[in-house]
Amino acid sequence: MTQRPVLVVLFDGVQSLDVTGPYEVFAGAGRASGDPDAYTIRTASLNGGPVRAHSGLRMLPDTTLAEAVAGGAPHTLVVPGGEGTREPDPALVGWLRTHAPDAGRLVSVCTGALLLAEAGLLDGHRATTHWVACDHMARCYPEVEVDPDPIFVRDGRLSTSAGVTAGIDLALALVEEDLGRDVALTVARHLVVFLRRPGNQAQFSVQLAAQTARREPLRDLQQWITEHPEGDLSVEALAARARLSPRHFARAFQAETGTTPGRYVDRVRLEHARRLLEETSRGVEEVARASGYGTSEAMRRAFTKTLGTAPADYRRRFHSPVN
Repeated sequence: MTQRPVLVVLFDGVQSLDVTGPYEVFAGAGRASGDPDAYTIRTASLNGGPVRAHSGLRMLPDTTLAEAVAGGAPHTLVVPGGEGTREPDPALVGWLRTHAPDAGRLVSVCTGALLLAEAGLLDGHRATTHWVACDHMARCYPEVEVDPDPIFVRDGRLSTSAGVTAGIDLALALVEEDLGRDVALTVARHLVVFLRRPGNQAQFSVQLAAQTARREPLRDLQQWITEHPEGDLSVEALAARARLSPRHFARAFQAETGTTPGRYVDRVRLEHARRLLEETSRGVEEVARASGYGTSEAMRRAFTKTLGTAPADYRRRFHSPVN
């Protein structure tokens, strides 16, 4: 059977979940496939000594980075993130610059993308990272095409993911590619996660992306909008529910959430429609009505404008019903 060596890089200040999330996915895939050697996983640091995660957790690598590649490049090289990426060890960056191009697949989790960018490995590529670090990466590494929205991005042999748990989504996608959907689904079930959030799913839900209003009536209204995307969500109707004049409501909503009521409603409806297309088999017309678009044509225009794809095409790519 095919062996796929996986090497996970460790360093002081690493985010422990960036390490253990993908590690558990690859390890679980071996068990789920009936081939314990489907992935051989090792961890390595520069000198082979223990590292201290940002949380304080002590982690003991299997070997040194030099020894890890002495017998050949890994099939998959995983570079996690964490506070240790803020001022990375030049020796670690140098090792990545020299050896990472030889890996069959190069994977970063969270701010591990900053290490790859510092090594020049993301130049000319589309990539993502934790939302907090996206502006920093775009500013410091202008040759990188930074996409702040998706939970992971795959660009050829290079894959980058957003914060922390997005590394699990990316690892599940890689397992599905290697061993098939059934194996990846079994691993996802054991880890009690979805198989799988599509890579272009936003890092933030609408509620997280927008600020939460300070005043309770507006805060409650935000939640009500999320629960009733099919309702009358015009400024006039929302203002009446908040017991404010339309003009006062529109100003207050934008001041407290950082976005206009119309944009907030548009994002809620799009997110609701995407979730229904991903997780259910409801028809496009029914999804359009349930999400507040009224007609499939209105929903198609919204999808094309924001996502660059029609709802039917989106479903074909990302439909993954929850079992």
